[in-house]
Amino acid sequence: MKIRFTKMQGCGNDYVYINGFTEKLEPEEKPAFVRMVSDRHFGIGSDGAIFINPSDQADFEMEMYNADGSRAEMCGNGIRCVAKYVHDRGMTDREQFTIVSGGQVKAMELTVEDGKTRAVRVDMGEPVLEAARVPVLCKKERAVDEPVTAAGREWRMTCVSMGNPHAVIFVEDTEHFPLEQVGPCFETLERFPNRTNTEFVKVLSPDRVRMRVWERGAGETLACGTGCCATAVACVLTGRTGRRVTVEVLGGELLIEWDERTGHVFMTGPAEFVFDGEIELSKNS
Repeated sequence: MKIRFTKMQGCGNDYVYINGFTEKLEPEEKPAFVRMVSDRHFGIGSDGAIFINPSDQADFEMEMYNADGSRAEMCGNGIRCVAKYVHDRGMTDREQFTIVSGGQVKAMELTVEDGKTRAVRVDMGEPVLEAARVPVLCKKERAVDEPVTAAGREWRMTCVSMGNPHAVIFVEDTEHFPLEQVGPCFETLERFPNRTNTEFVKVLSPDRVRMRVWERGAGETLACGTGCCATAVACVLTGRTGRRVTVEVLGGELLIEWDERTGHVFMTGPAEFVFDGEIELSKNS
């Protein structure tokens, strides 16, 4: 059995994309398939896999999996790539449409030049700040600048859900930060019932920050779109920046705007094709 796929990336956050309109895998087959293709030594190599499916809730569905085969609710970089895929591959001729992921419908606005998508602006909706809904265990209604102990020391975290849980930690230095030691400690901390993505952020100016991220189920990635959104929200909540922030990540940068009138967070950034391919599945895959 052969499965056709497309490798895409947004700011270096790379996934294997499967056209669910034409390629068929049973639900129970998908976690093992994702683990196989995500392996950077024995597979295609990616931060996970995303299936692009029909939907009766939106124009398209994004079915997302982390590299370890676990389901994830939302991916900001991934949803921009899905938008580019369906437009540039002729599945829609519109430059504004909707995609649902994990039950959440997001509106896309494409910048198109010569028939190709150059950037995508995504209405990510309102951030979830109530601790119980992030979710994070906290005695207060919101976990803003909340003390937390992890990796043998105390930190201050601001927790936000952008459809998936995030803990934002402000640090003095991201370049030399021991992310591989600290990140896993946050991901599996008992205070996060569903585990968490963790952003370590240095503020550069009132409209620019630098971020590294430890993603739940994937480890460090070059970018995290929802993490950039959560970072911008945390910056505003703690008085560190304005509502329009450029977030530098290892793979590029994203522009994040937290609109004061609507309360919605808007994310603008690139999406790129890498290559198309075909992988053969053995009976033991």
